[in-house]
Amino acid sequence: MLKNLYIHNYAIIEEISIDFSPRLNVITGETGAGKSILMGALSLILGERADTSVLLNRAKKCVVEGTFTTENRKRLLALLRENDIEAEEDSPEIVIRREIGANGKSRAFVNDIPVNLELLRQVSTLLVDLHRQFDTLSLSDSRFQLDVVDSLAGSSDLLQSYSEAFLKWKHSTDELNSLNERKNSFNKEYDYQKFLFDELDEAGFVDNELEDADAELKVLGNSEAIKSALDGAGSSLSGGDQPLVHQLKSIQHQLESFAKYHHALNDIVGRLHSAQIEVKDIAEEISRVNDEVVYDPARIEKLNERISIGYKLLKKHGVQTTAQLLDIQRQLDEKLKQVLSIDDQLVAKQKEVDSSFATMSELATRLSEKRHRQIKPLQDKVNALLAQVGMPNAKVKVEIAPGSFDVAGKDDVEFLFDANKSNRFEPVRKVASGGELSRLMLSIKSLVAESMDLPTLIFDEIDTGISGEAARQVGVIMHALARSRQLITITHQPQIAGKADAHLFVYKEIVNDKVRTAIRQMTGDERITAIAKMLSGERPTAAALENAKEMMN
Repeated sequence: MLKNLYIHNYAIIEEISIDFSPRLNVITGETGAGKSILMGALSLILGERADTSVLLNRAKKCVVEGTFTTENRKRLLALLRENDIEAEEDSPEIVIRREIGANGKSRAFVNDIPVNLELLRQVSTLLVDLHRQFDTLSLSDSRFQLDVVDSLAGSSDLLQSYSEAFLKWKHSTDELNSLNERKNSFNKEYDYQKFLFDELDEAGFVDNELEDADAELKVLGNSEAIKSALDGAGSSLSGGDQPLVHQLKSIQHQLESFAKYHHALNDIVGRLHSAQIEVKDIAEEISRVNDEVVYDPARIEKLNERISIGYKLLKKHGVQTTAQLLDIQRQLDEKLKQVLSIDDQLVAKQKEVDSSFATMSELATRLSEKRHRQIKPLQDKVNALLAQVGMPNAKVKVEIAPGSFDVAGKDDVEFLFDANKSNRFEPVRKVASGGELSRLMLSIKSLVAESMDLPTLIFDEIDTGISGEAARQVGVIMHALARSRQLITITHQPQIAGKADAHLFVYKEIVNDKVRTAIRQMTGDERITAIAKMLSGERPTAAALENAKEMMN
């Protein structure tokens, strides 16, 4: 609900503040007084673009600020939280402000948080529905038309269930498509990856094989020199006429006989004994290694062959060790296994898609049946209301055709209109005039007001082309509609003005020799006089005054 509208430095408005009733607000005034200027200012906080031409004083900025009560609108609160705008469920108000600087730059704020125009439009759409002459946006929008049908059909719970089923089916379908893409990608690469794997598998390398082979090959390539060195060392330690082992043993025995005469000799004798044992052990190890070192041309050829194969594969895969080569082999093996298992995944996912589609399709059929059952009652009710508001020859026809599945079902809805009993029904947006559209919108919204979460409704000159009883009936419908939500309307018809819960009068005044727009709320006798002037002119007659009182009652 729009609680207050503040306007500063806009067009011929210097500064005004307007408080609105939560029910039916009627705005009247002479032609040119500035009623359309009010709507233009309001449009700024609804997200319309503006430039410096709206500035009254080009040295100051223009400010338009609307204070709204949120009335726990869950969609609005969720939108604000998604965009990090502070809003509590128990907070009664939200403030939207638009500023236009002298340099032409525009800024928008929601609860003092800067926002872009797109977000401003999203927020304001949940707060205000501004319907002007020739404004066909919401009435010609297929989603709005579908919402009207669903609202009157009482389909909210079924629609919720369907929407959940649709999203589940869409998610499963996306996953199935992703799996198919992976399979196609796998199939393209499978042959090459299989070739790479078979090549590595056939090579049959084991951990550190290439490194060990390279080390062994170096030993075999130098086997003769190594054996010669080992033979010489072995001979010196344990062979020949005077092996080192025997010399150490002889020295040990010589000193042992004198150990009792000098205490230091005991330690030396012990160390000589240890050295003798160590040298003997080294000699035996040299002999063992010498036996192992054997020049083997066949083994050298085999090692060279393995190393050659290995180095080609290392270079091919851009790695340096056997371990890295084996890791690539394991990765290729995993990819090949995925190719083999993806068909099973596809079968399982296809079953899931088929199951979710069946559920979604069954719910969509039920939803479509409810919508089709609502067509005739909706047409009859709207056509009756059109006759009531002065359009007896106008008819609305609702067509529902099968469409593609989306979040709202599988139906395409179109509201068709015939203004003159021509039996040529065309889409509403193509054939209805501004006044006809406004009254058609009023008729439809009055039907769905209790079941749709409509925001504040604003009608700009809904009374175009009507008078008398038709105007009175428009007033009756608007007054009834305003019992459950806020309505704001600009009108020239006293029959509509008489139904208002709050009557706002727009007028021009001279301030410092300049024309300015002002507005005030009228009550009591002042309001009676204003309605009487709408009936009979600037000097209302006694009959007009009595008629005005009757209209108000």
